[in-house]
Amino acid sequence: MPTAKQLADTGYKTFSTSMMLLTVYKGYLGSVRAYHYFQQCSSLCQATGELKTSGVL
Repeated sequence: MPTAKQLADTGYKTFSTSMMLLTVYKGYLGSVRAYHYFQQCSSLCQATGELKTSGVL
């Protein structure tokens, strides 16, 4: 039967691991969001550049 200290250590390690995984996942989501944002800005800049060069504006 595990002692109170062993249970506390196991709980701490489990909690720390879950927080680390959440931090990594949040970083991944932030980088994906930034990537899509810059892709959208790039495509908008290209679209407005094409409009300007075609003489529509």
